[in-house]
Amino acid sequence: MTDQPPPTQSQYALDVSQLSAGYPGNNRAIDDLNFVIHKGERVALIGPNGAGKTTLFKAIAGLIPFTDGEISVYGEDCRSSHNFVGYVPQNSEIDWDFPVNVTDVVMMGRARQSRWLPWAKAADRDRVHTLLAQLNLSSLAKRQIGELSGGQKRRGFIARALAQEANILLMDEPFNGVDGAAEDTIMETLNFLTDQGITLLLATHDMARAARDFDRIMLLKRRLIAYGAPDDVMNPAALQQAYGGAMRIFNDGQATIFIADEHGTGH
Repeated sequence: MTDQPPPTQSQYALDVSQLSAGYPGNNRAIDDLNFVIHKGERVALIGPNGAGKTTLFKAIAGLIPFTDGEISVYGEDCRSSHNFVGYVPQNSEIDWDFPVNVTDVVMMGRARQSRWLPWAKAADRDRVHTLLAQLNLSSLAKRQIGELSGGQKRRGFIARALAQEANILLMDEPFNGVDGAAEDTIMETLNFLTDQGITLLLATHDMARAARDFDRIMLLKRRLIAYGAPDDVMNPAALQQAYGGAMRIFNDGQATIFIADEHGTGH
């Protein structure tokens, strides 16, 4: 998927040690996080609204500074290896009225290689066209990005992240606000990325999908509550610690069902 391989000196794609981060004037949104993600692994990040999931993504992607700790990407300090990390933000953080088409959006991922669109090289254009084809977006290449469906928008921004040669993809709530068919298409895209060796860290409120479709689950509420195989993390004690009274747990005799009622809570 990428133009060049990542460094190989580390067995981990991502190694986070004693990480704390937040925003000016606020308390730490995340505090003393420690975890590793292996190359090619698919990890779901869950937790209540306001748990620090977006803050964690932005710290890893270099969009906000972190106050304490270290982030290592393929064995290198993240400040010198951001090219290997692609970030797909939530829908609410994107201006869908901005007058760019799908090709322009994906080409923006090449900015670090080509500085800006007017100076795009033939190799950059070839890379963008390849990604559009691989993610089934070629027929939409000239459409304004805001005109696309929810699932198509997500795939467009996945393509933009991969255009920067990312080997690690951070995705913030990609299933939020899309219908079942779009969810299935996004999952097909994630399966394709996994087959290509891309490491995925994806935030979601869909606990059933997290348990079913991911190698490991990270449960966050400012601090790391639990991290491991789905069966180890999805237990009543850990979930109640994260969600408190907003968590409802049911057992119908065949399966345990977890429902997080976060209506009215802040993001």
